[in-house]
Amino acid sequence: MPSNSPSRLVLPVACYVVLLVSALQTLVVPVIANIRADLGVSATSASWVVTANLLAAAVLTPVLGRLGDLHGRRPVMIGIMVVVLAGSVLAATTTDLSLLLVGRVAQAASFGLFPLAIGVLREELPPARLTGAMALVSGMLAVGAGAGLTVTGLLMQDGGDYHQLFWLASALSAVGLAGVAALPRRAAAATGRLDLIGAGLLGLGLVLLLLPLEEGNGWGWGSPRVIGLLVAAVLVLTVFVLVERRISQPLVSTRMLTHRPIVVANLAGLFLGFSMFAVFLAVSSLVQTPPSVAGYGFGSTVLAASLVYLLPGNASGIVTAPLGGRLVSRFGAKATLVTAAVVSGLGFAMLAALHSATWEVIVGALLVNTGVTFGYAALPALLIENVPPAETGIANSVNSIARSVGMSLGTAFVVTMITRNLVPGTPLPHEGQIVAIFVTGTVLAAAAALLVGLALPRRRPARISTLEAEEEAVLGAAGADIPAGLATPRP
Repeated sequence: MPSNSPSRLVLPVACYVVLLVSALQTLVVPVIANIRADLGVSATSASWVVTANLLAAAVLTPVLGRLGDLHGRRPVMIGIMVVVLAGSVLAATTTDLSLLLVGRVAQAASFGLFPLAIGVLREELPPARLTGAMALVSGMLAVGAGAGLTVTGLLMQDGGDYHQLFWLASALSAVGLAGVAALPRRAAAATGRLDLIGAGLLGLGLVLLLLPLEEGNGWGWGSPRVIGLLVAAVLVLTVFVLVERRISQPLVSTRMLTHRPIVVANLAGLFLGFSMFAVFLAVSSLVQTPPSVAGYGFGSTVLAASLVYLLPGNASGIVTAPLGGRLVSRFGAKATLVTAAVVSGLGFAMLAALHSATWEVIVGALLVNTGVTFGYAALPALLIENVPPAETGIANSVNSIARSVGMSLGTAFVVTMITRNLVPGTPLPHEGQIVAIFVTGTVLAAAAALLVGLALPRRRPARISTLEAEEEAVLGAAGADIPAGLATPRP
């Protein structure tokens, strides 16, 4: 029987499964070379361990989000965890690239957990705890990415077998499955059927868009393949929008495609995804560059790059995510998003101007990651303000796709910058190319702050005293019910 009171496990389980999403995404990034050597395949073939996961996620995320709206989020999340567990075990036991790719495609179903987790929070938590809870869960995206990189560095520091990573993923997935199974049962938030035509068109359009972004550096950005796929993506996505406007029960409603706050939220997600991967890749390249050869850098190892330079920024999400939730509660999603863009811009600007000392790089990366975490905290709140409960899953799914596209753009841009016009006789980029990446991040942050500041309507959240806010935070963190007189009304 469904429980009438919110489960105490809802917030911890939501945090865990979202952390798992990003950890599974980054876990294999540092070991692509190991996979290539172990399986005896080319670098291009090995890179599909990342590419196949991203493409499958683009196709599966909106479908799974909508299925959660239509059939209940708990059963869909259980199904996802079963598929992810099976994919992780397959990847851990195979020595065949084709089967490894099948396992990575199965792991891509995990991307659907984030929008479903946000939907579960909306169903289970009282309004006074919802904003802070969504912020904390969103912050796990950054924490999980850092955790994945750190764990990989620790397990592989002495030349370990990359299969260990997938066995770890299997164990983590089994824990997630147990947690999801303990969530309360709730009726579906929406009625109707899945728009298979829209799902097919959206999935095809996203694959056509993401594939050239992932492979453009190898194929050549001006090659007929890249240009042709990008043109095809625009055509297919245009057809998708036209079809959705004519379907009575579309996968993505016309309002979601045209309503200004949702459009701005998706553009902001694009910027945040770009920022997170751009700073990770650019800082990694910077600190691993030997100064004796290139005249800049620190000659760091992969493990030191993860633990010393990147982990502080990623781990800070444990603190900055709840802080982002407080900012949203106090000042609204718009002000928090502007703050996120400004803080990220300051971090990129600092990295562009100051990167000759270890502390400068750590602080700059920390600022960018803090801005990203603030942004992740604000996006679910902004979406929930503007969509009904029946569209929570698909709205957050579309926003997840926007972040994934931003990640692909950030990856493609950084890889292009650090592999062109190299220092003579070395595989290393000139310092000016690294600086150009950080300058680009600064410019995009300024543009994002202006877009959010000018395009979003101003909303004033209900004001509460400092004492009330502190009491609410303590009760919420303890999982206790918040008295009705204290509960903060939603803006």
